[in-house]
Amino acid sequence: MTFTADVARFDSAVVRRPAPSVVNGLRAEDRGSPTLAGVAAEHAAYIAALEAAGVTVQVLDPLDDFPDSIFVEDPALVFTEGAILLHPGAASRAGERDFIAPVLKDRFVTVLEIGEGFADGGDVLTLPDRVMIGLSARTDQAGALALSHCLTRLGKRSQIVETPPGVLHFKTDCSLLDDETILSTSRLAASGVFNGKKVLLTPPGEEAAANALRVNDVVLVGAGFPATRALLEKNGYNVVALQTGEIGKIDAGLSCMSLRWKR
Repeated sequence: MTFTADVARFDSAVVRRPAPSVVNGLRAEDRGSPTLAGVAAEHAAYIAALEAAGVTVQVLDPLDDFPDSIFVEDPALVFTEGAILLHPGAASRAGERDFIAPVLKDRFVTVLEIGEGFADGGDVLTLPDRVMIGLSARTDQAGALALSHCLTRLGKRSQIVETPPGVLHFKTDCSLLDDETILSTSRLAASGVFNGKKVLLTPPGEEAAANALRVNDVVLVGAGFPATRALLEKNGYNVVALQTGEIGKIDAGLSCMSLRWKR
């Protein structure tokens, strides 16, 4: 399966190493705390997978004052055309963009910033023809509209949609597999937001696998979801399975641990 657009063709990425405080990361459901060693191991394997897929990865120092700062995709978005600084919806993450901003200003000529409201990068799914912004507990209407304005300035069309109740982020329940295909949970697909696209549904009990990540010619997926992996391989995708058990304890998946773009 190949892309005709550059929407999942990447040669550059930024990640941030987990700080000791990551064990206190936010979580909607208490499934126990992760260990620093466990998160660090999963993060290192994630970096290795990005590099194996052809991506040059810049690794930032940990920020112990921000337990969730390993999830660099929430305070910012990046595209070939430029970057956008966001306002994370969780109060404990409000200061993270001040640390990612200098990094992006070194990398991009154009760095925009939403002026009002709240928006998390985890609520943003980039498709070849548009950028979908999901309203959630972390992204409000004002933030979505401000983000939409910034996207317009970068020459991109946007669409504001609803995230299912009780779902942390829009991309918790979906990911892009190729130009025409979405991996989605049944509850999100039932809303009709992906009408006109081919949709592969996560098998029952593996809804968390919907947060996969297409990087160049591979699809990264959680190793704890064997039925989803089999589904993707049956449909012709080159799957790389990664352990996500520790980051999953703090409501995280594969897309949120990096900012990715093509120079």
